[in-house]
Amino acid sequence: MTKPITYSDAGVSIEAANAAVERIKEMARATFNSRTLSEIGSFGGMFDAAFPSMRAPVLVASADGVGTKLKVAFEMNTHHTVGRDLVNHCVNDILVQGARPLFFLDYVATGALAPEVIASVVEGMARGCRENNCVLLGGETAEMPGFYAAGEYDVAGFIVGIVDREKVIDGKSIAAGDLVLALPSVGLHTNGYSLARKLFYEVAGYDAATHVEELGTTVGQALLAPHLSYLPALEGLLDAGLIKGLAHITGGGLIDNIPRILPEGTAVEIKRGAWPQLSVFTLMQRLGNVSETEMHRTFNMGVGMVIVCGSAGAQAVRAHVEARGESVYEIGRVVAGGERVVEFV
Repeated sequence: MTKPITYSDAGVSIEAANAAVERIKEMARATFNSRTLSEIGSFGGMFDAAFPSMRAPVLVASADGVGTKLKVAFEMNTHHTVGRDLVNHCVNDILVQGARPLFFLDYVATGALAPEVIASVVEGMARGCRENNCVLLGGETAEMPGFYAAGEYDVAGFIVGIVDREKVIDGKSIAAGDLVLALPSVGLHTNGYSLARKLFYEVAGYDAATHVEELGTTVGQALLAPHLSYLPALEGLLDAGLIKGLAHITGGGLIDNIPRILPEGTAVEIKRGAWPQLSVFTLMQRLGNVSETEMHRTFNMGVGMVIVCGSAGAQAVRAHVEARGESVYEIGRVVAGGERVVEFV
């Protein structure tokens, strides 16, 4: 007689999933506010979307992941940082249009569910949500045996924010003579990790635990440097009318991301050496004899967010950012141009 087959025989543990959900509920609930109308565990998350203070509220949504930075997290057995990275990345993606985050949803998938690992990932998401005044409204944890390597998982994030239509930042008013300011990154953020891992692990022969004097830390710690949120630095400026355009510098670097906000007939000239060069980028370029163009199209090169503003408002923008303890650098200017390209001068 055939032994009764259960879901666990197929590699899925309902008990482990339930244990993870119970831990996640507490962390998510700590991000809730008065607009949160549902509990974790509902089929759908509910959020009060009445904004009488806005004349024409516009929802702004985005989705993203953290790429192969996850591989470094696996090697370091450090899981609480990538969730925060994910939230901050998504916050920045809607911030460029002047939107503040309302709520965040997550998707975590793994082969065999380890409740403590999943809870650590969500802990990072909850922290990122609290820091950005954003509700962790819901999500999905999927256990898919045979689909992922042992000990590995994937994460994706989905964010919804809001901005008054008349205060949307869309780059349409950018014109020749405007200045280009930069808020610095602290590392790779969440882009370029496939090349970074090849350079450090295959070319140099390092592993995550290798301490590199030039980095001042281990390779793993350098690669897990956080993806910053620029909401704290820019909060208070978004409605001031001083910012003409914002560009989140992710995959594609300065070269591919700045043109996304430029109107026809404009281009941007970037001044080399106008901001501090991070040692992680200098080292990677040397290790692989990587060209300048390849570096600038793959990595953020030390710039996490670009601000385009009129020359008359630049000092006010600088003063605002610096008053919040953040650095800001003038790295270029907008010029007339027939193509939406970034030129390095």
